[in-house]
Amino acid sequence: MANPENIPPEPAPDCPLCPRLVDYRRENEAAHPDWFNGAVPSFGPPEGDKAVELIIVGLAPGVQGANKTGRPFTGDYAGDLLYATMLRHGFAKGTYDARPDDGLTLHRAMITNAVRCVPPQNKPTGGEATTCRPFLVSRLNSLPALKVIMCLGRISHDNTLSALGMKRSALTFGHNAVHDISLDGRPAALIDSYHCSRYNTNTGRLTEEMFDDVFVSIRERLKAI
Repeated sequence: MANPENIPPEPAPDCPLCPRLVDYRRENEAAHPDWFNGAVPSFGPPEGDKAVELIIVGLAPGVQGANKTGRPFTGDYAGDLLYATMLRHGFAKGTYDARPDDGLTLHRAMITNAVRCVPPQNKPTGGEATTCRPFLVSRLNSLPALKVIMCLGRISHDNTLSALGMKRSALTFGHNAVHDISLDGRPAALIDSYHCSRYNTNTGRLTEEMFDDVFVSIRERLKAI
């Protein structure tokens, strides 16, 4: 996971790199000046990067979720399901109340996005994902105890493979698919899940039980590695 440009793990909140995303961010800021409206930073445990064994990679912030609150998956339905499941499986502590000041903390886990700024229609372009990828590379490199990467959705899966320097054809996306990978010579796993969006749950593509199964796989791999 080479990072030759020495990019930091987190972009500045007012990151200027993607013009379309900057314009959309400014539109939201004009309409909702009390929202976060910036590149959303990763959310990790209070112990810091050294404690992270699991990182969950989403696609991009939701306009009324993380773009509003400044914390990944906070304020929208996807976060309701994600944090409830993390709490059940011991990767979070406290109470999730869809606010960044709700006191919820993560345990051994971090949540980030492949694209850090909210895109129109929740759809970043391939070019925007490529531009933001060095931050994902740097974030993965910053976690010395990382053992499992969980990818929420196929696009997250593809972008994570690119961040790892792997061909996208190397690993096939599938719900609860477990892939053996190497992180700088250390054994690790990449585990896929359908995205925990309201659309996927409403259509039955993803059930709470199916999402639970992924976290069971994660816990098993953390014990085995």
